[in-house]
Amino acid sequence: MSDVVTFERKDHVALITLNRPEARNAISPEMLVRLADTWTAVRDDPDIRVAVVTGAGDKAFCSGADLGRFIPLMSRARPAEDEWDRRLLADGEMLGRGLLRTFDVVKPVIAAINGHAIAGGMELAQGTDLRVASESAKFGVQEVKWAIFPGGGSTVRLPRQIPYARAMELLLTGDLITAAEALELGFLNRVVPQADVLPTALDLAERIAANGPIAVQAIRRSARACLGRPEAEAMQIESEMAAPVFRTEDAREGPLAFMQKRKPVFQGR
Repeated sequence: MSDVVTFERKDHVALITLNRPEARNAISPEMLVRLADTWTAVRDDPDIRVAVVTGAGDKAFCSGADLGRFIPLMSRARPAEDEWDRRLLADGEMLGRGLLRTFDVVKPVIAAINGHAIAGGMELAQGTDLRVASESAKFGVQEVKWAIFPGGGSTVRLPRQIPYARAMELLLTGDLITAAEALELGFLNRVVPQADVLPTALDLAERIAANGPIAVQAIRRSARACLGRPEAEAMQIESEMAAPVFRTEDAREGPLAFMQKRKPVFQGR
């Protein structure tokens, strides 16, 4: 059986693929555990500067939790049957890591949304920094339709990422919206034809990876840390995060390369 999460690396960009196209990339216990392990590997690899996450096939980015495998295990309706089940039950933070709910990858993450992003798939997308979607993709958190709580972060993140009233409509009705609507709401960066989703996401990743990695990570960290803070407090946080960047070798290399009219060579130090 092929891996349910695959990992590739090209230069400084990691490509992570949810690989259960026959199940619309639904999240099984094995997929969640492997995804959590992969995010940890991305965070800990200093050579990776940006990650792109996508789904296999052309139907779904991720259709959410596998209702036949994942939910019964978490509700204890079925016992653990293999190592993946046991690891998931033994680690209370596994869900938070796998869906980027409580885990910080440190590097920017781009979602290449090749199809529907529903329930847990929508929650995984909410944990990313930039999002490119196919024209046919649909989005929603449908847990409420099955009397389930969207515990991957949607009640916290969605009202912050799109207007409150629209977020509440999605959360409480479980209805889906189109990619065009998600773009209008500011949830997406780009909507492109299906064939262009991954190339567009990888192009964004490569453009980000070409920048100074310490600066990129500090900017991302500052933007996230300052979100929702009072302005004076946020400015203090920004100052604290900015100062170390100016003391790096890369911060000397960037202006020097500009003056010498050449491409900078950043070392991440």
